[in-house]
Amino acid sequence: METLSYEIIINAPKQKIWDVLWGNDTYSEWTKFFNPKSASIMKSDWQVGGKTYFTNAEGEGMVSTIDSLEKPDQIIFKHLGMVDKEGNEDTESMEVKQWSGCYEKYILIDFDGKTKLHAEVQTEKDWREHIDQGFTKGLEVVKNLSESN
Repeated sequence: METLSYEIIINAPKQKIWDVLWGNDTYSEWTKFFNPKSASIMKSDWQVGGKTYFTNAEGEGMVSTIDSLEKPDQIIFKHLGMVDKEGNEDTESMEVKQWSGCYEKYILIDFDGKTKLHAEVQTEKDWREHIDQGFTKGLEVVKNLSESN
């Protein structure tokens, strides 16, 4: 397992960036580089210890929980397992147990009148190129959406 980090400076307040990151209309915009074949959807109860789902349009993806939440300063997701089209969760298979418990963090920091968005994700080495591409291109979209209007 390795931890990858990404940062970008955005000329917008933290709340606007937070809204772009997690808004129903904008989440699929910036995450499209992780899965270009299908829109990404996030559904959450926004509760620490609750359920958050990161899925494609067919409902397949990851089941996670929020480990820490301080709107609009930071959120830390802990990935628990996979979910299939029928909504069945797998948190026990050997495949899932190899990466279950990995964290994904988003931290927004006041930075000289702007905001620094720091994203960090734990992943298997085999996924590095895929994750790098998703975050590098995706955070540019977050910046553009946050700085417009």
